[in-house]
Amino acid sequence: MATAPRLPVAVEHRLLKAACNLPARLQRLVFGEPPEIDGQTLASDVHALIRLAEFAGTRSYTNGLPPAEARILNRQGAQASEWRPKIPMARVEDLRIPTAEGQIGARFYLPGGLPGGAPPPLLVFFHAGGFVIGDLETHDGVCRFIAAAAGVAVLSVDYRLAPEHPFPAAIEDAWAAFTWAAANAAELGVDPARIAVGGDSAGGNLAAVVCLRGKAEGGPLPAFQLLIYPVTDSADDPRSRLLFADGFLLTKEDMDRFEHFYVGPGSDINDPRISILKAPDLSGLPPAYVTTAGFDPLRDEGEAYAIRMREEGTKVAIRRHPGLIHGFANQAAVSRSSRGAMLELAGALRMGLAS
Repeated sequence: MATAPRLPVAVEHRLLKAACNLPARLQRLVFGEPPEIDGQTLASDVHALIRLAEFAGTRSYTNGLPPAEARILNRQGAQASEWRPKIPMARVEDLRIPTAEGQIGARFYLPGGLPGGAPPPLLVFFHAGGFVIGDLETHDGVCRFIAAAAGVAVLSVDYRLAPEHPFPAAIEDAWAAFTWAAANAAELGVDPARIAVGGDSAGGNLAAVVCLRGKAEGGPLPAFQLLIYPVTDSADDPRSRLLFADGFLLTKEDMDRFEHFYVGPGSDINDPRISILKAPDLSGLPPAYVTTAGFDPLRDEGEAYAIRMREEGTKVAIRRHPGLIHGFANQAAVSRSSRGAMLELAGALRMGLAS
């Protein structure tokens, strides 16, 4: 399926930012009344963002395109909603991390203004994209924001993507990256006792799998887990996957395609490393902050995973933002509602990694 010709990225960014920052009354006048579903009302600035994306020919994360083209579409969308200028860092360095299959890329962020004395904590971050799209560039702004707002160093991991590298390639890369960071904390200049894992969507799944694997293998274990609308149940169709199947950028069709490419032939979608909600034991895991969006197909499974962790003894804070959609981590530069959610998330991370 072809997509409509796009405006220059800088022009798209200005349009998005201007529309999302209109007073709510004007947003309703221009873009219509935001939908109300399941007792929730979509935030008016997020509704404006969706309508503008649809006007530009973007109806979902993939628009039904094959993976290589969907990656380009995703990168363009991320650039249009990027921070301009970039959030400054004291240090940004591209790295190579060794794995059993070779090397993968990573990017290290150190924010300025950190207190002297003790080395800072570190967040090992895994990007979103259904294990098929996304990269270091699509989440450069997300990582800069978290680093600056939470006062932590961030290591963003460029794990291998499906369908070229189906399951379990991504989780092997995620584990290799976390264990490498733990072993090289001194070289990175971070506190080895305060290394968290986190990610959004597919990246949230990878962060959770790292914690499950660390517990199963006797360590190392992250100090904290930051799960942003994580994928936790690919085997079933939780209610929110059907309730918000279309019209909110991430669609059920997207998720079905992502999972088809990621799981691949010969793998079981019920494997608890894929559908982590099916893991038999969620006790003894690191403290977690799990955040979801009200109009997200992944809402219910993320919350179900958080509730199960809590019921089995893990300390968990659960936060739903009822007016937001999937992908709000990438929308903070243009959407005030998304920015508020990200500031709250950064505060939770700061507290979770406090000395």
